[in-house]
Amino acid sequence: MKQTLNHLKRYVFRGILAITPLALSIFVIRLLYVGIDKKVARMIAQLIGFSIPGLGILIVVLILYVIGIIASNLAGKQFFHWIEQIAKKIPLINTIYQVGKQLSDTLSLPEKQVFRKVVLVDYLKPGIWTIGFVTGTITDRKNNNEKLYKVFVPTPPNPTSGTMVVVKESETRDPGWTIEEALQAVISGGIIGPDEIS
Repeated sequence: MKQTLNHLKRYVFRGILAITPLALSIFVIRLLYVGIDKKVARMIAQLIGFSIPGLGILIVVLILYVIGIIASNLAGKQFFHWIEQIAKKIPLINTIYQVGKQLSDTLSLPEKQVFRKVVLVDYLKPGIWTIGFVTGTITDRKNNNEKLYKVFVPTPPNPTSGTMVVVKESETRDPGWTIEEALQAVISGGIIGPDEIS
């Protein structure tokens, strides 16, 4: 019975971790859609005398597009940095904001294509494998042009912080994982992720 409960608890927790980013995204979009569709779209319908199907969704997409453009320029980055500094001073808001920011940073990593592939490296101690992401290569001219990997070793549960090591290609192991699978393992502390190494 205890084993069944532990099994249930473990996989329920994994399920929660798996759906958290999706649930947060749906919550934000739904909040925007309901607010805009009920107020802005209805107001526009009253002004022009008829309703336009899908106008609420179109306005939400347009707002997200504008926010994306603003967040990409210098003034926008400064504005969001200012918001972050305010959020850090409010205990509960700070926790929620940091979770959202971490998820946002993590989801943007594959888009930036900063990681080329996943490798396992002997980082802390021989025989203890650590997940790393190859960010580039270096040619060692003094050792017969041997290829070295620049490997970013992330710190769980935040894959945007960590350290960079340079290792021989022969000292790494290819687990056969995708970048997304490795990121899931890092963020969840190993709770979610691949079950085997190829």
